[in-house]
Amino acid sequence: MNARVAGPNGSRYSKLFGEIANRTSQAAGRALTFTIAVGVVIVWGISGPVFHYSDTWQLIINTGTTIVTFLMVFLIQNSQNRDSAAIQVKLDELIRVSTAQNSFVGIEHLTDEEIEEIRVKCERRSEAEKAGKAGVEATDRKARREADRASD
Repeated sequence: MNARVAGPNGSRYSKLFGEIANRTSQAAGRALTFTIAVGVVIVWGISGPVFHYSDTWQLIINTGTTIVTFLMVFLIQNSQNRDSAAIQVKLDELIRVSTAQNSFVGIEHLTDEEIEEIRVKCERRSEAEKAGKAGVEATDRKARREADRASD
């Protein structure tokens, strides 16, 4: 059976995984879910004396938390990837429709070194612009003072 369906909306598997990941990550972030997890740990801790703190008793919590952690890593990464991609698209659109440099659209695909080089250049440009504005403001203040003196 082919899980991939051709088309603009991707595969059925990707859609299903995305839906499950969305719902699970939303549920995992709720206060009720945290409360249930704390309750499970409390019940497990209270049951220790009943099971004489055996290896099996310890193995239950270790296995449970390991499985949950393992699965949550993938769900969290999926959520972060989607959020990051959505933010990137929004930023690209803002750059595209503004007076910003369109050359920045898509820079997330560059290497770390290339991005660092662009960041350094942007910082230098910003510093130069600040220095230029400070120079203009100083000249403007001086011109006003001279104009005030001339009018007195």
